[in-house]
Amino acid sequence: MTDHIGFDSEKYRKLQSEHIRERMSQFEKLYLEFGGKLFDDYHASRVLPGFLPDNKLCMLEKLRDRAEILIVIGADAIEHNKVRSDLGITYDDDVLRLKKALEERGFYVSGIVITKYTGQIAADNFRERLNSLGIRSWLHYVIEGYPSNVPLILSDEGYGKNDYIETTRDLIVVTAPGPGSGKMATCLSQLYQEHKRGVRAGYAKFETFPVWNLPLKHPVNIAYEAATADLDDVNMIDPFHLEAYGKTAINYNRDVEIFPVLQQIFEGIYGTCPYQSPTDMGVNMVGFAISDDEVCRKAAEQEIIRRYYESAVKVTKGECSARELYRQQLLLKQAGIRPEDRPVVPASENRAEETKAPAAAIELHRGMDLPSRVSRHDLPEDTSHGRIVTGKTSDLFGAAAACLMNALKICAGIDHDTKLISKESIVPIQTLKTSYLGSRNPRLHTDEMLIALSISAASNSNAKKAIDQLPRLQGCEVHSSVIVSEVDAAVFRKLGMHLTCTPVYEQTGAEAH
Repeated sequence: MTDHIGFDSEKYRKLQSEHIRERMSQFEKLYLEFGGKLFDDYHASRVLPGFLPDNKLCMLEKLRDRAEILIVIGADAIEHNKVRSDLGITYDDDVLRLKKALEERGFYVSGIVITKYTGQIAADNFRERLNSLGIRSWLHYVIEGYPSNVPLILSDEGYGKNDYIETTRDLIVVTAPGPGSGKMATCLSQLYQEHKRGVRAGYAKFETFPVWNLPLKHPVNIAYEAATADLDDVNMIDPFHLEAYGKTAINYNRDVEIFPVLQQIFEGIYGTCPYQSPTDMGVNMVGFAISDDEVCRKAAEQEIIRRYYESAVKVTKGECSARELYRQQLLLKQAGIRPEDRPVVPASENRAEETKAPAAAIELHRGMDLPSRVSRHDLPEDTSHGRIVTGKTSDLFGAAAACLMNALKICAGIDHDTKLISKESIVPIQTLKTSYLGSRNPRLHTDEMLIALSISAASNSNAKKAIDQLPRLQGCEVHSSVIVSEVDAAVFRKLGMHLTCTPVYEQTGAEAH
């Protein structure tokens, strides 16, 4: 990728590991709640250009010999087959993926904590699966009146009822596939259990967003609200921090609302609360590693627009309420931006209007080393965005596949009119789809086009040059004038491209709102 950089990852990893080590020195054991993605943090890498998706893992590697990791999953997520939307896999499968990936990086993973357990059969089955794999697991139960019923929570029928997790190192990182898994409750339960055993354990929270030392309405912080619109998270000034220190710090509603209860829990365990504010509990240093604020602002604005389209499509599909979309529209206004400020949007919409059929557009990276303009269907690069390539619906290809093909041709310096896949090889695929597999759409999807291109590459040097360009599309922006198929969406996701869609279906053209 050649776009501008706004974040210093090396500085971040150094500052962050030092700060966690400093917090560890205050306790015999530190339970560190890790919010967000431990790795594969693509949201952070999008809004903070230069932030590597595995930055947090690289940072933790500096503490690897002192750390062990617990992975938390809610029994309710197992029961309802909750899916991690960015990867398209269920939380229980992601737990095993996380464990394997962490161990491959040399980390010690203690095991899996199943929280919110009330006897769910699916959770029992998952635990049996873990046992068969030789993976330790523990059960933490639902506590009536949690988190307000502090006397019950701090009793043998509350935290005391949970399985005690025997940890052996002085930094215990508690992570999960996604929000609402019970990470904080797991940490606090362990604090209670450790205290009963005479161990002076502490708690800290690591959340990348919102960034506590950026302004409340900074686009990076607004982008976090857009990313969590389904959770109704709202950024706010931490009133406890302001009162205690006279300084403005940014937190979010759930942490601010729960802090008075946490104070009571800490006081019940320790006799006093070690923190004056929810911001005090955090150890996040990401704001100190921003090297170009303007670059991060622009990147965050684009993420806000992407999240708006994501919610709009979900509304059309009936996967969320209109309330989430209204929230995204409000965030757009707060950031002072519009959906059409995403360059691929007007490009694809104009192409669709011109051809009276679905169209798509891909924005290549600014500064990418490209041949001179070789297609009448790509737009010249300017100072505000990279070269934009469009694709239309044809008899052979869907718009997404056509656009992807055009982008590969431009990256390879191949003229637009050069055929890389013969019509004779496409027709049999179309016949297979329509005559034998029951598809109504004869046009090739992106995966089918890429397979056909790969086959052609064995005998066609231009096709080989085109297929070799795929890695260069990672991080590129894509927009379709209609909702694409799940297959096309999955291909763009696997290529690392950022897809949005106008919230209408090709068949009906029905508007989402």
